[in-house]
Amino acid sequence: MITVGVEEEYLLVEAAHGLPVPLVEEVRRTAGIGPLAERGEIQDELLQVQVEVATPVCESLEEVGGHLLRLRHAVGSAAEENGCRIAATGAAPLRGAGPVPVTPTPRYLKMAGEARQLVDDQLICGMHVHAAVPDPETGVEVLNRIRVWLPTLLAMSANSPLWDGRDTGFASWRTLVFGRWPVSGPPPFFGGIGDYEQRLEALVASGAIADRGQVYWQARLSDRYPTVEVRCLDVQLRPDDAVMFAGIVRALVATSIAEAKADIPPIVSTPELVHAANWHAARHGLGGTLLDPGGHPHSSGDVLCALLSHITPALEEAGDLREVSSLVHRLLREGTPADRQRRALADGGMAGLIGLITGAHSTG
Repeated sequence: MITVGVEEEYLLVEAAHGLPVPLVEEVRRTAGIGPLAERGEIQDELLQVQVEVATPVCESLEEVGGHLLRLRHAVGSAAEENGCRIAATGAAPLRGAGPVPVTPTPRYLKMAGEARQLVDDQLICGMHVHAAVPDPETGVEVLNRIRVWLPTLLAMSANSPLWDGRDTGFASWRTLVFGRWPVSGPPPFFGGIGDYEQRLEALVASGAIADRGQVYWQARLSDRYPTVEVRCLDVQLRPDDAVMFAGIVRALVATSIAEAKADIPPIVSTPELVHAANWHAARHGLGGTLLDPGGHPHSSGDVLCALLSHITPALEEAGDLREVSSLVHRLLREGTPADRQRRALADGGMAGLIGLITGAHSTG
């Protein structure tokens, strides 16, 4: 069984107006001494208005869901004790008048010194799924095979339509903001682990990035864990949608490993087509067409059905098919979290939108 782990980032916002507030240290301290979370499970981020949680290594989707519920409750309760709330949104719908404080670590302060405006704009939150691979060579095989599915995952996860109090016209504005870093977006196709390592070494040697941690491809090998890390996803409104993505990513990794062992050639799409598919997914979410792995436009429903068909054997083997397929069909019925944000804004104004992303009222 391929193990998985999930990281989620949340914004800390005022309860009344939804403006970001720099209270991460207070929230981390409160949550870390409570009964529901270990201190290492709750981490700071680039800006002091963000907090990140990380599940332990999990063998089942039930474990993933249980840990996410526990950690969301721990951080949410700690936020309320400190007069704020956590917001599960891919981008801050409102920003204050000035820049928010950067977390004062040497790495983050160096980033702020080199890219001030870009750092100020990082009021964005994603979720990362780690799936175990047996060795780095296999991990590169997985990257080569899942890269063409990353735009589909992005479209499904879209949860950041608002910025500065207005609709951006994008389902995932977070993707556009994050794409400004020097090394970002879908990863290239690699010739093997040697090619992967040489490219990373060349990027660091160029001086355009400070270290390997700034290789912000939407999927990469983790330098800390024996995993492939999928990073293209907006943070989710609902924990069960995050569980769905954990199941899909695990199944994509398992399918890739099985295909590599069977000498089934990967789909090799050109970088420009994969980047175009990624932009298109960020723009439209599931609200129109998607580009399939070969770069051809189809209805969103057809592409999601193709994805499910592609990973069904792996989902069945893991015992995840019923849960994941049910959640995918719910997503097709109800739309993306970005669609739900837009409906909340239309129905209840900014107060309704803030209520949705902070869980102040029912998100069903």
